[in-house]
Amino acid sequence: MKAIVVGGAGTIGRRLVPALRANGHEVVVAGRTSGDVHVDLAVHESIEAMYRDVAEVDAVVCVAAHGALDEFATLTVDALHENMRAKFYGQADLVLTGQRHCADGASFTLTSGIFADQAWRGVTGGGVISGALHSFVLSAALELPRAMRINAVSPTMVSDSANAFSAYFPGMRPVPVDDLVAHYLTCVEGGETGQVIRAYG
Repeated sequence: MKAIVVGGAGTIGRRLVPALRANGHEVVVAGRTSGDVHVDLAVHESIEAMYRDVAEVDAVVCVAAHGALDEFATLTVDALHENMRAKFYGQADLVLTGQRHCADGASFTLTSGIFADQAWRGVTGGGVISGALHSFVLSAALELPRAMRINAVSPTMVSDSANAFSAYFPGMRPVPVDDLVAHYLTCVEGGETGQVIRAYG
């Protein structure tokens, strides 16, 4: 199976890519400035170019484009839209464009987050984005052609980055990265579609 991992050089990707390869899959790492191919999720033409460069893709996994923290008192619609450009629209575009380029039966695995279900201060944008991704996955699962599949993994704070973010989210229990990688592998290698896997520790 040939898989593209968008954000494969990041916190989750650094653990997921070797796991996919250990299971015998060919993995192409994509990133804005790193990886085997470059892609900017905020630019549609860049996504089109990635799919042209990497033909006959069987699986697309996106673990990139985390939303920024925000301050509700000063949050604007423009700032919210900017936050959504890559994290929501970019991931949706990976699917909407990918359905025309990927192989029959290909799978798409997106990444949302706990703030869709659990409110925290400073992450209004993250909650909106993750909730929208969940709705997108449910709808796309009904619409994708050629037996394609789509799922989302919705993690809480990842154990490998807990030191950097625990001060912002006191009391949040991190999810072990090995557990998280197992969820992504299930999405790629299994047969489910339209699922949101809530990896909340």
